Parts: sequence; structure tokens; C-alpha cells
Amino acid sequence: MTETLETSTLTGKLANAARQRPLAAVLAAVGIPMFMATLDNLVVTMALPVIRTELHASLSDLQWFVNAYTLSFASMLLTAAAIGDRLGRRRVFLAGITLFTIGSAACALATEPWMLIAARAGQGFGGAAIMPLSLTLLSAAVPEKMRSAAIGIWGGISGLGVALGPVVGGAVVDGLNWQWIFWLNVPIGIIAMPLAARVLNESFGGARKLDMLGLLLSAGGVLAVVWGVVHGADDGWTSAKVLTGLIGGATLLTAFVLWERRVPDPMLPLRLFRHRGYVINAVSFTFSVGVFGSIFLLAQYFQVVQGYTPLASGVRTLPWTMAPMVVAPLAGLIVDRVGPRTLIAIGQALLAAALGWMALVTGVDAAYGAFVPPFVLAGIGMGLTFAPAATAVMAGAAPADQGMASGANNTIREVGVAMGVAVLASVFASHGSYLSPQRYVDGLIPAIELGAVIVAVGAFISLLLPGRRSMAESSSGATALAR
Repeated sequence: MTETLETSTLTGKLANAARQRPLAAVLAAVGIPMFMATLDNLVVTMALPVIRTELHASLSDLQWFVNAYTLSFASMLLTAAAIGDRLGRRRVFLAGITLFTIGSAACALATEPWMLIAARAGQGFGGAAIMPLSLTLLSAAVPEKMRSAAIGIWGGISGLGVALGPVVGGAVVDGLNWQWIFWLNVPIGIIAMPLAARVLNESFGGARKLDMLGLLLSAGGVLAVVWGVVHGADDGWTSAKVLTGLIGGATLLTAFVLWERRVPDPMLPLRLFRHRGYVINAVSFTFSVGVFGSIFLLAQYFQVVQGYTPLASGVRTLPWTMAPMVVAPLAGLIVDRVGPRTLIAIGQALLAAALGWMALVTGVDAAYGAFVPPFVLAGIGMGLTFAPAATAVMAGAAPADQGMASGANNTIREVGVAMGVAVLASVFASHGSYLSPQRYVDGLIPAIELGAVIVAVGAFISLLLPGRRSMAESSSGATALAR
């Protein structure tokens, strides 16, 4: 008991010290590394057609360029959050920045598909420490009354990475070569490390010792499930190795839950999932499956079908990708007034409608103007989702649990990204191919239609989230309990 009180007191002192830092400095310290990781995702997506040609990569290789990052990222999110709670969140955050920067350099030096895949996995391990801990460190560093607005700005920084990714990727590929989309991360990482070390104060979670068995079960379970999902498109969903991965992963995750119920110091306190607000995890999953699975294919449409350069293709995605940068901070400012449920439900409904609209206008000779309205609609929907979803995740968690709450949500979201790419690529492959523009469109349309349906399911699920008053009471209760 004494040790727990001392740990709680120390954590409180560190958090109070962190709150004294200027908000702009804190946002820069957590936002620059997150921007780097977000930018890198869509930079790679826009460069896929060029990488496919220069490295003689197959469709399977293209999926792995995306999923090698997702696989390592998803399997290590909970582990990184747990290690951060025990060893120090800032310390693990800095380690993640370092690993991501080194992985980026390795990607730039790759000359074979397998080398790029391996380096992307290294980036994923670094990103697993950056993304969840950036939100946790931000939440600990600002007063509660400013938290939603700060999270909104955090979401806007993420939106900036989304917005600039295709354009920067296209500009770099056109003006230099695809390797420079990875070299760009190196100076950003070199700047981010000393900034974060200077500005961010150390904080810890509530766990008194590291739950090694929990780490192994969670990482192994997520890894097996995502591995099975990634291979499903190529090997068939009923093949022996895919079923082995899915069933084996589900078994490990079940064992993880059973272990967490009995261990004195669990890495993932199951009490988090008793809160009604954690329906947001289901919404995060459907959002990732539908949207990012569609983006994987849509990002290549203007190059493969209409023959635009990577830069011209990136510029044409700006109506979609710029909107979250503007809308997310605004959503953060009003989320406390209207509640996350309203904003998330509207955002998911707009996204589903936008994807359905894109499927209707897609064709070999489709005019670009036909895509602008659904692109804008999709961007607004994403912007209305980012910050309110982060607020919902944090609202029901005590400060000591926020690292794991963020880690769990990010894990579920990344599993959704992997499943979205695999499932929608499987639908694409069964109806079309890269052999001609018409064949690409034949596969793209049913894939986007499925994405729209999945996001629409998430819109209905989001209605189960607690209302504004219930969310505020839960947040106050969690804070009071921590004190």
C-alpha cells in the first residue's frame, strides 16, 4: 500500500510539473514524432506504383510494404504502453523515435522487396511506442479543462500528416526518387529526439512490476491474428496456415484475457472495458477496416487508371486529406459541449456516404470534379472522428491507466488497418487486376462498396456510446478515483 501511495504521489508531482510547460512546446514535442509516423503511412501508399515498378514487386509485396509496418506496429502497441508504464513513458517514447528514424534510413537503403519489408517492420516497432504514448504524454501535460482542445490540436497535427503525405510523397517521387520519402524522416527524427527529451517530463503508470507473460500472450496473439489476416487474401481464408494463424491468435488472446483476470498487476486492466465508452474500440475497428482498406486502393487509382504522375495524384487527394487538419481541431473545441457520440456518429455516417459516392462515380474516364464532393465529405467525416475518439478513449480511464487505454485502442485500430487492406485487396483481386485501367476499376468499385458498408456499421455502433453528461461524469469519476 505504501509503495502504491508513493508511486501515485510521484506520478502526480511529475504530471503537475509537466503541466507547467508551455502548451505549444508540449504539442510540438508529442506532435512532431506523431506527424512523422502519420506522414510516412500515406507517403508510402502514394509511392506504391513507382516502388512496384522499380523493385519488381508483386501485389502481395505491395500489401506487405503496408502490412509489415502494421503487423509490427499492432503486435507491439500494448507491449510498448506497458513497458512505458513501468520504465517511464518519456523514455520509451524517445526509444520509439530513435528506432523509427533508424528504420526509415534502412527503408531508403533497400534494394529488394524483402529488404523494404524488413525495414518497414523496424519502423513499425518504433511507431508502436510513438503513437499511443504521444497521446498519453499530452494528456498528462495539460490541465483537464484544456485537454479536449489539446487533443483536438493533436488530431489536427495527425490530419496535417494525412494531408501532406500524398503531396510530399508525389513531389519527392517525381522530383527525386522514392527513397527520399524515407530519408525525409531522418532529419525530423533528429530534431524530435532532443525536443521531446527537453520538454516532456517523465511519467509512469500504475503497474508495480512488468507482466511478462501478459506481454508475450498479447504480442503473440495480435501477431498471429494479423499474420492470418494478411495472408488471407493470397492463400485463401480457409487455408491451413491462415486458419492456424487466426485460431492460434484467438487462443493466445483468450489466454491473455484469462491471465489478466487473475494476475495482481495486469498490463491491461480489464476494468477499462466495463466502461460503456469503450464501444469506441469497435468503432475504431470498423473505421480502420473500411477507410484504410479503401485508401490503399484509391491512392493508386489516379496513377494506374488515369495515368497521372505521383505528384499530380497526390494533389488530387487534397480535398480529402486537408479537411481533417481543419476539422479535427474544431471538433476538439466543441466535443465537451456536444459529446463524442454525436460527432463520431455524424463523422462515420459522412464517411460511409462518401465512400458509397466514390464507388458510384468511379470509372476509367471519370472526371476529377466528380470526386471532389465525396473527397471533401470523407475528409470532414475523418476530422469529426479523430479527436472525439481520442477523447472517448481517455474519458473513462484514470491517469495511471491512460497509457494502456490508448495502447489498446491503437492495437484494435491497427488490426483493423491490416484486415481492411487484406479483405478489400482480396475483393479487388477477385473482380479485377492491374492488367488494364478497366480491370483496375472493375476490382476497385466492389472493394469500395464493401468499405462503405463496413463504415456504416460503425456509424450505428457509435450510437451506443454514452452521451455528453455520462461521458463527463465518467471522466470526473476516473480522475477522482486516481486521487
